[in-house]
Amino acid sequence: MRSSFKTMVPAMVAVAALMAAPAMAEIKIGFLDFGRLMDESPQGKALIESLRSEAAAKQRELQTAAASLQTKRDKLAKDRATMTPDQISRAEKDVRDGERDLARRQSEVNDDFNARRNEEMGKLQRTLIEEVRNYSKSQNFDLVVTDGVIYATPALDITPGVLAGMQSRTGAAAPAKPATR
Repeated sequence: MRSSFKTMVPAMVAVAALMAAPAMAEIKIGFLDFGRLMDESPQGKALIESLRSEAAAKQRELQTAAASLQTKRDKLAKDRATMTPDQISRAEKDVRDGERDLARRQSEVNDDFNARRNEEMGKLQRTLIEEVRNYSKSQNFDLVVTDGVIYATPALDITPGVLAGMQSRTGAAAPAKPATR
């Protein structure tokens, strides 16, 4: 019940604004597709590319470790018949330790990636919100709604205008790239 109330708040604000419209001159309302803005903005594209390249480097390291572990498994399977019980025991322990280490490293890489992605997405959201506020003020919007809107006509959608403004400035100033670790 709580989440449905949160999604209805923007719609209720818009209805209240429309009901008060006769008392005011003219109300200018806009709708913003925030997901699209995050995906298509120069800053969003730069962030996604940066995160992908970081993740690819870590994945290559993990793949190398997995290949090394597979080589150890194959060697154990191939040489098992000629090995002493003590050698077999040490080789099996080495493989088990390698599997545990690889699983731990994979978990750490995933945790680090998720934390980094969340941190950078938070920064991007703050940047985009500021862009939307600036655009809305410059275009004299009285109300801009986003999440929780069931339907908005394309005439109310300000997303293309915000994107165009952001993209026009990328020629003058490169989009803020996320900090690298």
